[in-house]
Amino acid sequence: MLPSLIIGLTPEENSLKEMLKECPGQLNFTGFLTIFGDKTQGTDPESTILSAFQMFDADNAGELPEEYVKDLLMNMGDNFTPDEIKQTWKEAPISGGIVDYKKFTKIIKGSDTDNV
Repeated sequence: MLPSLIIGLTPEENSLKEMLKECPGQLNFTGFLTIFGDKTQGTDPESTILSAFQMFDADNAGELPEEYVKDLLMNMGDNFTPDEIKQTWKEAPISGGIVDYKKFTKIIKGSDTDNV
């Protein structure tokens, strides 16, 4: 689910131990990047996430009201809990009650957000 991909969460101890078991040897930076890359490859492609947001953006402005996105996340598909929303909002590009979903999609996928 989305919040588990956003940097800034504190993982459970048992989750960390399970991830460490996947490392073939001593955990170093290269091993970390490999494991992290494998985990993020399980998410939808950037174009799929962007298309999902665009379905709710009648004006194709690249922005949606914060409360509307929050309502969608809490009531459609894999329903987010209030804590998951809180964690997600820590990383979401929200300004004046508006979510920039194009930039948010890039944040989710770990892409360059400078040229959005």
